[in-house]
Amino acid sequence: MLELVPKTHDEARQGEAYSPAATDTTTHTKKFYIESYGCQMNFNDSEIVASILQKEGFGATRNYEEADLVLLNTCSIREKAEQTVRKRLTEFRTLKKNNPGMLVGVLGCMAERLKTKFLEEEKLVDMVIGPDAYRTLPSLIEEAETGQKAINVLLSREETYADISPVRLDSNGVTAFVSIMRGCNNMCSFCVVPFTRGRERSRDANSILAEATDLFERGYREVTLLGQNVDSYYWINEAADETVTFAKLLEKVALINPALRIRFSTSHPKDITDEVLFTMAKYDNICKYIHLPVQSGSTRVLQLMNRTYTREWYMKKVDRIKQILPDCALSTDMITGFCTETEEDHQDSLSMMEYARYELAYMFAYSERPGTLAARRYQDDIPEDVKKRRLTEIIAVHRQHSLEGMQKEVGKTRVVLVEGTSKKSEHELYGRTDQNKVVVFPKEHYKKGDYVTVTIHDCTAGTLLGTAVQ
Repeated sequence: MLELVPKTHDEARQGEAYSPAATDTTTHTKKFYIESYGCQMNFNDSEIVASILQKEGFGATRNYEEADLVLLNTCSIREKAEQTVRKRLTEFRTLKKNNPGMLVGVLGCMAERLKTKFLEEEKLVDMVIGPDAYRTLPSLIEEAETGQKAINVLLSREETYADISPVRLDSNGVTAFVSIMRGCNNMCSFCVVPFTRGRERSRDANSILAEATDLFERGYREVTLLGQNVDSYYWINEAADETVTFAKLLEKVALINPALRIRFSTSHPKDITDEVLFTMAKYDNICKYIHLPVQSGSTRVLQLMNRTYTREWYMKKVDRIKQILPDCALSTDMITGFCTETEEDHQDSLSMMEYARYELAYMFAYSERPGTLAARRYQDDIPEDVKKRRLTEIIAVHRQHSLEGMQKEVGKTRVVLVEGTSKKSEHELYGRTDQNKVVVFPKEHYKKGDYVTVTIHDCTAGTLLGTAVQ
């Protein structure tokens, strides 16, 4: 998901294409170009792939026409993402006619799901590499260079890439992703992730701390700990006779330095604990922001989705978060038009939006994913026009809440981590608050990477406007 300019990790969830700039000044004989689609995990995976390729003599390029190797890191969670990737692959196939030596490969979730179609039926690519097979890229490239179709989509129960230091592609030098686990054990009926990324496995906590420490020493001031379900993180340090839960990992990262800000994503509502919430309350450098996907406001639909909680239980979890972290911002995912969803179910989702009043929401009409439990068990029986109408209503409610949330910030003073210069004016800087809201303010003597106390005096629907407090 992404585009040709850097996007925040939240924006990267929305399905656009992203290709990295070449950050390595070394002269390379071969060049690679990579686009990532989907979630922030894919973005981080692309950085792991870049590290592997650089060791093989490849340098990154932003110009795909000069690339020897073109890779698309793909997503299968929405039909629209798959359609976008197919269109892009068709464009690259046309480009290959003028550059027959170019190799085109597909990485990630679509690679595992559509390997046969891509390689044999549609003949769109030379290589197909699954999320757990990136270490085999060098041998797969060699195989593809001989004219053979190269493929490895085997899933692993151990692979975490813990020993690979990701190349920070097109980084702003301030914020970075750190993967703490891979895979997912939650069998939500609408989701392909357990089938394309395998079972949960947690990364060595020491390697996570080493990566985060290295990032801080190199000038980064914010890390986002990534996992399909970070609250399931669980690692046993046998040498120290220690069990590291997610709450303990959060604390360890927070203690690296108080000037290192920590975010995390994603939390499954059933797994986020009071221990995590109290740890967040204890440390000022852990951001008071939680992505807590609800998916539906209807208990009946939640049961069909296999979310393992009820509407009432989720609402109590929201209450508990607000009790322990009164200033905590929430974001969510919401699906409209899931199988058998009634108007009453839809009204439950609208009322859930009213109850939680999310600061940010990723809202989608349901699209059936082949191979999922929902595709096997239920009929996708809600007409498209009904799905879209319900989605429009959900979006309208959220937009109103989002605007009201921004307006409530006016008059407050917030600490902002500067991420760069505003796109609209070189005389202004932008950054984010603890609650993940974007703030723009006059540059003065401040610079990227600074923490700046800013008083908010105005807002738009998506941006806070302020002035630095001297």
